[in-house]
Amino acid sequence: MSVFKNLLSNLPEIKGPTEKRLPFKEKLKWTLIILVLFFLLSVIPLLGLGENALANFQFLSIILAAPFGSILSLGIGPIVTASIVLQLLQGSGILKIDTHTHEGRVFFQGLQKLLAVFFIIFEAAIFVFMGGLAPSAALDPVSFRNMELLLIAQLFLGGLIVLFMDEVISKWGFGSGISLFIAAGVSAEIFVRAFSPLTQAGIFAFGTGQAPIGQIWVFLRSLASGNPSGALLALSTILATIIVFALAVYIQAMKVEIPLSFGRIRGHGIRWPLNFVYTSNIPVILVAALIANIQLWARLMQGWVEGTSGILSWISNHIFGQFQGNIPISGLVKWVSSPNLVNEIFAAFASGSFNWQVFGSAITYTLFLVAGAVIFSIFWMQTAGMDARSQAEKIMASGLQIPGFRRDERVLERILKRYILPLTVMGGITVGLLAAFADVLGALTSGTGILLTVMIIYRLYEEIAQQHMMDMYPALRRMME
Repeated sequence: MSVFKNLLSNLPEIKGPTEKRLPFKEKLKWTLIILVLFFLLSVIPLLGLGENALANFQFLSIILAAPFGSILSLGIGPIVTASIVLQLLQGSGILKIDTHTHEGRVFFQGLQKLLAVFFIIFEAAIFVFMGGLAPSAALDPVSFRNMELLLIAQLFLGGLIVLFMDEVISKWGFGSGISLFIAAGVSAEIFVRAFSPLTQAGIFAFGTGQAPIGQIWVFLRSLASGNPSGALLALSTILATIIVFALAVYIQAMKVEIPLSFGRIRGHGIRWPLNFVYTSNIPVILVAALIANIQLWARLMQGWVEGTSGILSWISNHIFGQFQGNIPISGLVKWVSSPNLVNEIFAAFASGSFNWQVFGSAITYTLFLVAGAVIFSIFWMQTAGMDARSQAEKIMASGLQIPGFRRDERVLERILKRYILPLTVMGGITVGLLAAFADVLGALTSGTGILLTVMIIYRLYEEIAQQHMMDMYPALRRMME
């Protein structure tokens, strides 16, 4: 066991800053550098790539921050999958690591990095060998096999780059790399889906008779051509996006504030905020990545076992499910995919019949999102040092206490327990419902992506504002430390 611990403690890593608190400009510099680097690497194609069967999986590309066909095709998938596996093992009691201690946290983080490297290799091999990202079929067998190995090597390199870029952001920048990459991808997607005048083929839409990608242009064009149903459909997409943005900002601003006083300074105190969405965006990322992985595995297995029989074919057909084009039609993948109710309602008015099974899919998708968000919220609260005990230790270490109560960590922990678990559960339910609401109403991009982006940008704004304030007022920084 000691050999394994030594291995984890000696894994390659990005060295953190020696200063206790980095200046605002330094953090901003590294955040922008990594963001620009991510966009540049996203347009570098894989050398030797032939068929890109994953190109149409837009939801997967957004949630996993994975521009399929580029060197970053794995995106944050391996990192998030490693986190999901570790949290499930830790939460179920199979893996027992005391994350309240420094040694336990170091061991947990090292194990997560090692597991992420494993999933980088595993997912790279799966993507290539199962035909998701394959070489040209015209190659001879020897060249085909060599090109497969080259593709795996490129994907492995890209996965490691994302892993270390995330570490740079965590230590030298604002927030986390995972959150930043998702927010960047979703923001770009929303801008394109709202304002792009190009068609799906990349041609300027005006004068061609083809519909543009940008829904604002579709709305104006439908009004001008006397097509009210097309205008209403485009307008509903835009409104759904705006409503989800507004609701997400509103719930982000909701918080419970616990009054605290400085034990050594009478008459002075602060309010310790506990956000309504207590565990922030991480549980939503985890449940969205889980759905993305289910869809990805279903698609890859369908292509791999097509035309064969046996246990793998049965698992693909009856458990993971099948796709018809890009539409899931059976199995688990059908019930965890979001239907577009608005499109279905407009189609029903045109045809005179409505597919009521769509409502069942919408309900199961919503329940899956809500249940997953709650479960991962609880696991994250317990493993990320956000439980009542850890918060009580942090408050006591800051020299604070609750007015009217004796200065005792156990008393503080008992009071915090009244708030933290209910906030964790209610926050998980709320973000799950909000993401499902946006998805089934057909917003400009996935509801989960919109929700994540708003939460990420809001938290990033709070962190930047706090850092800037402490740089402006050094006395405040010394007091908070």
